[in-house]
Amino acid sequence: MNASQSALTIHLDPLLPAMALYGLAGVLTLLAILSVFLFRRGLLTRCLCAVAFMAALLNPSLVTELRESVDDVAVIVTDRSPSQSFGERTAKADEALTALRAQLDSLPGLETRFIDAPADGAQTARETRLFESLEQTLSDVPEGRRAGVILLTDGQVHDAPTDAAHFDDFGPVHTLLTGKRNEIDRQLVVIEAPAYGIVGQNVTIRYRVEDNGNTGETHATMLIREGGGEPRMDLVPVNEEQFLTVPIEHSGQNIVSIEASPLDNELTPVNNKAPLIINGVRDRLRVLLVSGQPHAGGRTWRNLLTSDPAVDLVHFTILREPEKLDATPQNELSLIAFPFRELFEVKLYEFDLIVFDQYSLNRILPNFYFANIAKYVQEGGALLEASGPSFAGPDSVYTTALADILPGYPLGPVIEKSFVPAVTTIGNRHPVTQNLDNGQTPWGPWLRQIAVRPKTGDVLMEGADKSPLLILDHVGKGRVAQLASDHIWLWSRGFQGGGPQAELLRRMAHWLMKEPELEENALNVFADATTITITRRALTDDPVTVIVTAPDGTTRELTLEAHSDGILRAQFPADSLGIYAVDDGTQQRFAVIGELNPPELRGVVTTENILKDIVNASDGSIHWLPHGGTPEPRLVSAARTAGGRDWIGLRQSLSYTVTGVQNAPLLPAAAYAALLLLLMIAAWWIEGRNRP
Repeated sequence: MNASQSALTIHLDPLLPAMALYGLAGVLTLLAILSVFLFRRGLLTRCLCAVAFMAALLNPSLVTELRESVDDVAVIVTDRSPSQSFGERTAKADEALTALRAQLDSLPGLETRFIDAPADGAQTARETRLFESLEQTLSDVPEGRRAGVILLTDGQVHDAPTDAAHFDDFGPVHTLLTGKRNEIDRQLVVIEAPAYGIVGQNVTIRYRVEDNGNTGETHATMLIREGGGEPRMDLVPVNEEQFLTVPIEHSGQNIVSIEASPLDNELTPVNNKAPLIINGVRDRLRVLLVSGQPHAGGRTWRNLLTSDPAVDLVHFTILREPEKLDATPQNELSLIAFPFRELFEVKLYEFDLIVFDQYSLNRILPNFYFANIAKYVQEGGALLEASGPSFAGPDSVYTTALADILPGYPLGPVIEKSFVPAVTTIGNRHPVTQNLDNGQTPWGPWLRQIAVRPKTGDVLMEGADKSPLLILDHVGKGRVAQLASDHIWLWSRGFQGGGPQAELLRRMAHWLMKEPELEENALNVFADATTITITRRALTDDPVTVIVTAPDGTTRELTLEAHSDGILRAQFPADSLGIYAVDDGTQQRFAVIGELNPPELRGVVTTENILKDIVNASDGSIHWLPHGGTPEPRLVSAARTAGGRDWIGLRQSLSYTVTGVQNAPLLPAAAYAALLLLLMIAAWWIEGRNRP
């Protein structure tokens, strides 16, 4: 409440300039000194007359100020950061806030401002910034009116002033700690984790397990899981740097989960774990291209694969069949003998992709080599079969062990007619053929197709008479693509407009080698400051249910619904800082809200050390709410101590604003004239009476 008051002062408004007054005062003083020696009789009255004359020239007046007192401002800052949610901190803060609000309302001349930091109470802040909010709140308050600050916090403040020049900017700073003494917590700190790694090589992760407080533990048990494999356990000393070697097994996201065993009665296990995402990048792709009889499209595959500098191509063409007879002696043939055993047995698993281009049986490749290829695919390899006319005949590779993995089987006839390849309904959703035309002119026709019937897999493109043209299939851990035509080369030659053969073959090869961006059921998670978006590719509009695990370990089911772009999608608010896991039953992805080791979770035990300097310098105090309750606020003068064992002091400045001024002469001009005349007569009478 603002109270009205007044103050009386005397104000001088001289009638003459200051120099004239100084000169006149000097002359009168000199005359008074001479009178002491020459004219002592009547000296007092003459001096009084001179003083009255000077007073009249100074023109004194009475000034009355009308004042209105101004309230001092105290600020209560409540820490609403994520670390305040641990234990009973939030409850203690709210309890103290209620008590302080009631007590401060009864203190006269005090305005109290209450703020939360962060203002929206979001649990996704990466650090606690109380003084940033405090400075904004006090920006319109002069320093003289700042009664003090009360902080309700766990002491983990990341913007506390460190410059001593600013320690007294807020008045006394009192800290009411919401946590308990002697808290303990364990946290996993990732010192260094590479974002990328070369497929087939190892990367090293540096980490440290830190124990805060008197835990009594010297070692921690680590639970390490790579991808979807079985976890392994390791025992490591705490508070020492550790090294973890991780193999990069495939391109795209390689997920490594590291978790330290929790302590009994620790504050939170949220900061005990760290899923790491390391993106695998292929250094060199090794491709084996096996061609049959030369044909017009033979160069298409070779040109595609050799145009990519990241591809190491091994190309063999079987030109001479065993039954072929000519006059050339065997010892004079310059052709290289086909290294069957080396390629299809010894070094088979060194290749990322095997391509059969119009290959037909010629009785020089034993069937068990085809069995090796089938096993290679089932164990994670990739095979592309580009069918030619031989696929429909008795020399078809379908008569070998490859029949177990090829998605389409030959029906017999070779279709010799013009047709324009078309993307199927499923193909429009599959990343290999989705938006393949990209707004181009109509595609040119092909002139030959092998009639096949799919037994497994997805038909992405159709040809003549809607016969399957491109079939993709998952076989065990590997993949197979079957192209039922050898005329894709017509597109590369621009025949009647051509078509996107380079893009189609590139996507097909990358899908076979499991590039993440071409997965037909790719699960992705995107996070911003407050929202997590989950997307999943699918070949149908059927909803998919995923399990979302929050940083605190709680789980929830979320249904992904199809949208107009064919992508299943869902969103939910991220209300906690840390790592969210999303699992659709076959894939797991992670999203990090904040950063991997945010300051907010790096130190969570209650401490007074961070704020001790500013509290001591500002004459404030520190109180532990769980151990001593809420201290009583009092108003104190600036000269008094601002805190005690069970109370906190807020400075009282007695500030005011002037609302009006009243000015009145000390004496009227006639009164000055009468006084001067009276003193002059008195001086004349005294001097005349004593004259002989």
